[in-house]
Parts: sequence; structure tokens; C-alpha cells
Amino acid sequence: MDIEPSSSSAERFKLYDELELQEFQDKFVIKSNESPNQGFWISRRDGNINLLDGDTCSESPSRTSTIYGVVGTIRLVVGTYAIVITSREKVGSFLGFPVYRLVSMRVLACNEALRFSTAQEKRDETYFMNLLKIVESTPGLYYSYETDITLNLQRRSKLVEGWMSKPIWKQADPRYVWNKHLMEELIEFKKPDTFYLNWGLSFQAAELKLKDTCATVTLFSRRCTRRLGTRMWRRGANLEGDTANFIETEQLLETEEFKFSFLQIRGSIPLLWEQIVDLSYKPHLRVISHEQTPNIVERHFHDLLQRYGEIVAVDLTDKHGEEGQLSAAYAAEMQNQQNVRYVPFDFHHHCGSSNFDNLKILYEQISEDFEKQRYFLIDRKGNILEEQRGIIRANCIDSLDRTNVTQCYLAQKSLNLQLQRIGMLTCSECISMFDEEYGKFRILWAEQGDEISLEYAGTHALKGDLVRYGKQTVSGMIKDGMSALSRYYLNNFQDGIRQDALDLISGRYTASRNVPSPFQPNSFEPFSKTVNMQYLPVASALIIGGLTATTFTLQQAGRNAQHYASSVFFAGITAGVMAIVKANGRQFCSRPRLCGLL
Repeated sequence: MDIEPSSSSAERFKLYDELELQEFQDKFVIKSNESPNQGFWISRRDGNINLLDGDTCSESPSRTSTIYGVVGTIRLVVGTYAIVITSREKVGSFLGFPVYRLVSMRVLACNEALRFSTAQEKRDETYFMNLLKIVESTPGLYYSYETDITLNLQRRSKLVEGWMSKPIWKQADPRYVWNKHLMEELIEFKKPDTFYLNWGLSFQAAELKLKDTCATVTLFSRRCTRRLGTRMWRRGANLEGDTANFIETEQLLETEEFKFSFLQIRGSIPLLWEQIVDLSYKPHLRVISHEQTPNIVERHFHDLLQRYGEIVAVDLTDKHGEEGQLSAAYAAEMQNQQNVRYVPFDFHHHCGSSNFDNLKILYEQISEDFEKQRYFLIDRKGNILEEQRGIIRANCIDSLDRTNVTQCYLAQKSLNLQLQRIGMLTCSECISMFDEEYGKFRILWAEQGDEISLEYAGTHALKGDLVRYGKQTVSGMIKDGMSALSRYYLNNFQDGIRQDALDLISGRYTASRNVPSPFQPNSFEPFSKTVNMQYLPVASALIIGGLTATTFTLQQAGRNAQHYASSVFFAGITAGVMAIVKANGRQFCSRPRLCGLL
């Protein structure tokens, strides 16, 4: 297999990297700059898509602009909306093919029929349009015009001859295609080979130079879209065994003669469990008892065994408190998994906030399996010299911060073995002996952790200093504190809406005027969510005002006994409001309105 970009690969399929968007009063026209006859147009009245013909552009457009790809189209209650790329940035290459980061998107509205809709339909359409605006700012979207980036090097190298000559959308692994649902209409009716784009969650690359030999290290993380969501609203697994925040991370090492690939995966604990926000800093965690739980765990690991081989499941959660109860339930289910090795490791107990080197305790437990799993290696001619024969699956509660630190540690171990194999390091040397190159490696993993965390939790990763410097710093502690506060705010007051946006663009929820509005008042809920969100600022003002008045009257109490009664009164009001807010904490939080937890 030829994995290098070549002239023949360019002849197999063509994705245009620059398109022209023409805006007319009744339609949007999207066509190639290179081949003006290649393209399609979308009616602004009903959203219907048609191929270009000779009469399509007989008049002059009101506006013409350059776009860099079509993300897809989506039909809402009344209108159709096309999402296009308006800005991009080249960030590196994947196996020699250019990779771009999406910088900005634009939603083209084809909803003129909205004026003939009912009042409820207009309200629904407005909410859905706001969700699309959230999609416009989605972080961590990468793509390539010339190759499929959803397949890791080992899978690519084993594809049957002729597979890579197919259009990119046919090559892709659908579980890692972020815009799969958005492209369905173009795939079914039009010419997706011209405009289809594939997406990766995170991409970083750095050049290393060791002893006058150059190498490139690339990190590529792919998020599974089967249980896409935000930190608190997508936990655990669904009934099919798909887990939240499931990510395949590939570390590539490329030299002139060789290409290495090392894979790791992460994902939420594959049980049914939830942690519903309720204004508390750490919401109650509940394991859901369900008769299907053994089957869910079996489906999850059966899929992993089929894809990756032998599995070592490293559980980094605490072994006490509510985390401990979840970990114990996980451990109990894993006793029934004959082909998976389960390794519990209490990260906080062993490593605390700064003892990064104590991960060697974990490594000592799994080193035999880890070194037996190896890595994937091919030479410049495409000959397979080594295969990765298994994988480490890591998780903590969020599968973010502790998982980032652990995966970085294991990736460093694998990188040392690879560099030693090709003679860039001796058997007694390791990458950490070369300060500048080691710093580049750590920054790659720190930035990758930040991107993964931004998508799932809305903030940068915590414990980033452990990855960057191997220890906690004062500035890092302050940054972690700010990120923790940001997570609290986002989880309680923003993530419900973000979850709705993800459910909409992933196709988990389909908007239609033929189904009841999801925003109609629910008689089973004690309060309207919208009303609750309006009351929260009032309640907050009463609490702050009550505390202020209580403090002031207490200071004046020595002069006048009447101030004691005032203090008791204001303190009672404050305590009462706080009790009401706490008792109804879930009702005051931002909650998804389109889909349930499973």
C-alpha cells in the first residue's frame, strides 16, 4: 500500500478546497472555482437542493464570497439550513496530506416559508436556529481535502486494494464523522464526492531533532459520535454499549524511513449512571440498576475486542465515596469479562495533585501487557514490520484530566521504545533526557488534553501542569481553580442548551412540524424551566441582599435591641430562599429539552 501522497491519489477523487458562494434573492449557489459547472443550488423558499444547469445563474448575484467547504444541510420545523466553512487554518499534515482547522462557519437560512407558520412553529424554529449558532462556534474540528482522517494508520494499511480510490465519504469510519447526519441529504441525492469533509476532534504536531536525526510526532484524537454530548448530560453508556466521551488517540512518529502508530482509547465507565446538575458543586452520582447492564458491558467490550484486540481496562477513579461505589459496580461487572483485564488504580490516592512519577506504580502492574501489545510500524515502502496487538482503555469520572496525565505517561513509554528501535536513542536513553524535545512532546499532550476538555466540559483540562512540567505549579493551581469555577457555571447554566445543539446536529433529535413541539409546557413538571431560569437571578439577589442586610443589622445591634429582631428576620428570609433554591436545584439548572439521558 502506498501511503504517501502521489499524483495517482489526486486522480482518484477530488475535493475542491475553494468554492464560490453566490447569493440570489431566491437561492444560494455553491460551485467550484476550478470547475464552474460543478456545484448545486439551494432554494431559499423551501430548501430543495438541485444540481447546476445552464439556466441556474442567468442573472447577477447580490453577493459573491469564497467558502472552503460545505459542512452539510439540516431541515428544521419549517426551513432548511446549509452550513458552510468561511475560514480555515492549515495546521499540519496527516501522513503527508494537509490538515486544516475549521476557524469559522456560517449558516445559510432557507426559510422564507417561516412567515406562513404558526406562532408555536416560529418559536420552535427560533430555538433551533439558536442551537445552530452554538454549532458555529464548535471547537476542535479538523479536516482534510485529500485523505480520510477517521482511519488510523494500522487500519488504513490493511484496507483492500482500491479502497483508497473511493470518495472520502465512502472510506470514512462513520462513528468518527462529526457531520455525518448533516451530509445525508447531499450523499443521498447529489454529489458528496465533491464537497464531503471528514472531521477529527484534536490535532497537534511537532518536529523533533535527536542526534542530528529529524522526526515528526503527531497526535490525532477522534471522538465517537454515537454518544455525543456534554460532561454532565452524557455519562456512562447507552443500551447499545456506546459510551460518552469515547476517544481514540493515535500518536504517530514519522521519519524518512519509518512510520509508527500507537493507539490508546478512553471513554466513560460503560454502565448506566448519571450525575444530574442541581446547583451543588459536586452533584450526587447515581448508578442506575438495570437488567441490561451485563449485556451493555458485554457489547461495549466485544466491539473493542473486534477493533483493537486484547484490552487492558485501567480505572483511575477514587475507591471511596460515590466514585468508589461506581468503581465497585464497574469492577463487579468486569469479573464476567473473560477477555479483558481490569486494573483499578486510585489516581488521587497514589499521585495526589503533584506526584506524577507515581504513575510508575500503575506501569509496573501493566508493563507486561503494555509491552506485549507493542505498536504499529511500517517502512517507507509500506511493508508492515510490527502490529499493535491490543490497547489500553483508560477512564476516570470524566475521562479527561486524570486520563490525560495517564495517557501521556504511557505514550512517552511507547515513544521511547520506538526511538530505541530505529536507533535514535540507545537502550539506556529516553526522550526525557533531551529537555527541548521532551518539552515539545509534553506540550503536544497538554494541548490535546485542552481541546478534548473544551469539547466535553467547556474549559481547558485540569492538571495540565502535570503533563507540561511533571509537577503542579502555583499558576497552574490558579488556572485549575478558574477552570473548575467555569465548569461549574457551564454545567449548571449552559450545558443543557449545548446538549440540545449536539443532539440536533448529530441527528439524535429530528425537528419536524409533524411531531409535537418539545417546548410545550409539561404538566408533570412542578415549574416551567424557562420561568425557573427567570427566577434564579431574583433568588440570587434576595440571598445577597439578605446576607448584606443581616451583616449590617448585626453591626448595629449593640446600639439598638430592635436590630437583633431585624437581623433574625433578614437571616430567616435568606435561609428560606436558600432552602427553596437548594430543594429545587435541578429545576433552576439548564437542562436538555430534546432528548433523554440514554
